Amino acid sequence: MGLSQGVKTSPVVSTVTRLASVDVLRGLVMVIMALDHTRDFLTNVPFPPELIPNTNGALFFTRFVTHFCAPVFSFLAGTGAFLAASRGKSISQVSWFFFTRGLWLVGLEFTVVGFGWAFVPWGAGGVIWILGCSMVCMALIVRLPVRWIAVFGVGMIATHNLLDRVSPASFGKLAPVWMFLHSPGQIPITKSFIFLNLYVLIPWVGVMAAGFAFGSLLLRPDRRKWILTLGISMTALFLLLRGFNLYGNSTSGVPFSVGPWHVQPTLSLTVISFLNVEKYPPALDYLLMTLGPALILLGLLDGAKAEHGLGRILSVYGRVPMFYYVLHLYLIHILAILAAFAFHQPASWLWHGAIFLLPTPAGYGHRLPFIYAVWFLVVASLYLPCLWFMQFKARHRDWNWLSYL
Repeated sequence: MGLSQGVKTSPVVSTVTRLASVDVLRGLVMVIMALDHTRDFLTNVPFPPELIPNTNGALFFTRFVTHFCAPVFSFLAGTGAFLAASRGKSISQVSWFFFTRGLWLVGLEFTVVGFGWAFVPWGAGGVIWILGCSMVCMALIVRLPVRWIAVFGVGMIATHNLLDRVSPASFGKLAPVWMFLHSPGQIPITKSFIFLNLYVLIPWVGVMAAGFAFGSLLLRPDRRKWILTLGISMTALFLLLRGFNLYGNSTSGVPFSVGPWHVQPTLSLTVISFLNVEKYPPALDYLLMTLGPALILLGLLDGAKAEHGLGRILSVYGRVPMFYYVLHLYLIHILAILAAFAFHQPASWLWHGAIFLLPTPAGYGHRLPFIYAVWFLVVASLYLPCLWFMQFKARHRDWNWLSYL
């Protein structure tokens, strides 16, 4: 059953043009993502920003706003594929693109992207890895009717926390399989090589599948109403589930379990406790908390032209996300090295493993104001290269291989 069979019962617009609102939302999360990675490389704080009671409001918020990035990336990747099919691509073409681009992204994670993080060869399952793995799975999933893709995606997102009690150890020698599917952690490959898997297939493939099905709503003339209704409903459900600690937050996450929220000694810490939901793996509460407001913003942006001002800038980043991602990673890493030299701080460790492979040496790092300044510099510096590449792609639409970038 093809794509048209999944949407023909709904009123749709006759032609599908590129939606500026999707590009602006994607660009916004790209900009926010750079803040988290700038903090990763430059912070002088020796503990995770989520760690209560060590953290503070400014530090936690700097981390919290970046939680929106990975869910929106994954969700909109599915949405973009649906819209591509609506512009004339067959399901077979969309399936092949998912499969080949997924393998391409996995390859990038272990080469260009991985090297950008550490400046040495190493293996980790980050956001590019899971986008690639999810796309490979979507190559099969897209052949289902859209309604069943929606059931699959939403069902996985809603129920996967029921699997939290399942331990990798219960699978014996097959424990790495479960760690790949749902339980993040370190997977030994050889005696000297360990694969750090932070992003697991369940429920990330469900997020992408839900995004693909969501694309059918964007074909409706009344899409704004549907988008806002869905976003508000998801946000309200998060407040209900989290407010009463009912269901939807992992108790076995990485790097530490956050569990139910509790009243803390201060209002600030209480709010932090409430918003501190599990990302590894992404709990139902985490996905509702991020995708709900993101859809509200998408609905509010619907109809925007993004031809001038901030909207134009964000849409440029949003139209070349992979190009932006690779450049920002190397730029931040290099700026961290330059800052270390400038402030007479330890720098050699940044050349040989950096933040993921080596402990932060004493005397290294900077405060939040400096981190925000570097973040602004990074984002501003990437605008012209991204604008050039966006225009380059527009001039060479017949170069199909550019779609993989």
